[in-house]
Amino acid sequence: MKKRVVITGMGVVAPNGTGVENFLHSIQNGVSGIRFIEELKNLNFGCQIGGIPEFNDSPYLQILEQYGLNGCSKIITLSCIAGLEAWEDAGFQIPERESAVDYETGIIIGSGIGSADIFGERIVPLTNEKQIKKLRSTIVEHSMLSGPSANLAGILGLGNQITFNSSACSTGTEAILMSFERIRSGQAISMIAGAADTYSPYCWSGFDSMRVLTRKYNEEPEKGSRPMSESASGFVPGAGAGIIILEEYETAIKRNAKIYGEIVGGHINAGGQRSGGTMSAPNSEGVIRCIKNAMKDACIESKQIDYISGHLSSTMADPIEIKNWTEALGRQGNEFPYINSLKSMTGHTIGAAGAIETVAALLQMNHNFIHPSLNCEDLHPEIKKLVAPEKIPHTTINDIKIKYLAKSSFGFGDVNACVIIKNLKD
Repeated sequence: MKKRVVITGMGVVAPNGTGVENFLHSIQNGVSGIRFIEELKNLNFGCQIGGIPEFNDSPYLQILEQYGLNGCSKIITLSCIAGLEAWEDAGFQIPERESAVDYETGIIIGSGIGSADIFGERIVPLTNEKQIKKLRSTIVEHSMLSGPSANLAGILGLGNQITFNSSACSTGTEAILMSFERIRSGQAISMIAGAADTYSPYCWSGFDSMRVLTRKYNEEPEKGSRPMSESASGFVPGAGAGIIILEEYETAIKRNAKIYGEIVGGHINAGGQRSGGTMSAPNSEGVIRCIKNAMKDACIESKQIDYISGHLSSTMADPIEIKNWTEALGRQGNEFPYINSLKSMTGHTIGAAGAIETVAALLQMNHNFIHPSLNCEDLHPEIKKLVAPEKIPHTTINDIKIKYLAKSSFGFGDVNACVIIKNLKD
C-alpha cells in the first residue's frame, strides 16, 4: 500500500525575504526583491538587475561556522539556512554532533547551476596562478554538487538517501517529487527536499549572453520581471533556496505535527525536444501530458484545482504555458483557476524556483490568499483570449479557500514537473 505524504516544515531564503515569516509578509504585500546590481554594470552585462537574498542576519550562520562551512559554495549556505529553518519548523531539534544516526530521514537538494561561484572566484583563479595549496583541504566538500545535502546531513545526522538532482528550472519541483516517491514507496519516513541557486556573475553570464534576460529595465529594477505581460522582454535572474520537510502521514499525526498540506500526486517527464520542443522551448504535448498525468496520479479531476503556481518567467513562453494549461485542464475564461507568478517579485531563481514557489504556494493555501503577479497590467493578448483577467490578480486577493493547488516547473532540456497538493484543513 502506498504511504500518504504530508508537508510538515518549510524554510526559505528569497530575494524578497529570508525566513518564512519575512517571506510571507512580502508575498502578501507584493514586495519585490529585484534590485540594480552595480557589479553587473561594471562587467558590461546587458541585464544589470536581479534578485539577491540577504541572509547575513540568519541565526543559522553560527551553526554553519561551527561545522567549518565558512567560505563554502553559496548553494550550501543557502540550502543549510533554509533546511535548518524547515527542520525546526517541523518541530525537530538540531541534534548534538555525536547523536545517533537517523536512518529513516534523507535529503534531496538540487541546483540548476551549482557551484559556479566558488569555481569562478577561487578554484579556477588559484589553479591558474599555481596556488593550489591555498584551496585548502576542504575545497571539495565546499564545492561538490551534493554539498548542500551532504553538509546538511552531517549537521542533522541523517542516514537515508542523501543526494543531489539537477534538471534546469524543474530542479526544485523534481526534488520534491523524488522525495515524495521515496516516502510513498516506504523507503523513508521523512525527507528534506528542495533546491538552491546563488548569485554570481559566473552563474548569470551565460543567460546574459543568450539575451534571454531583460535589458530594458536597468533604471527601473522592480518593473523588470513581467510574467504574462505584453511588454515582457526576458526574465530577471534571481538567487535563493526553498526547502520543505516531507513526512509519512501516520508518523506526522502520531507526533501531532502541524501539516501544511498533503502531496497527493505528481509527474515528471520531458518533451523529447520534438514537435516544437527544443533545448530551451517546451514541446506542448509533453507539458500537457505532465499536467494530466499529475492529476491522474492524484486521483482528482481538473475542475478540482483551485490555484496554479505557474512557472511563468517573463518570456515569450508565458502565453504558451497558459495555453498548455487550458488544454490540459479543459478550462478557460472564468472557469480557469487562479494563477500567478512569484517570479514577478523574486526574479527567476533558476533551479531553486520550483522549491521557493512551492513554499509560496503553501503559504497562500494556509493563509487563504492569492499573491499578486506584478507588472502584468498589460496582459498579453494571447493570454487574454484564454483566461479571464480577474484570474490573474495584480493585487492580493484575500479570503480565498484553496483545496487543491498545482505547482508546475518547466526547464531547459524540455523537461517538466508538476506536483498536486491538497489542503487537509476544513
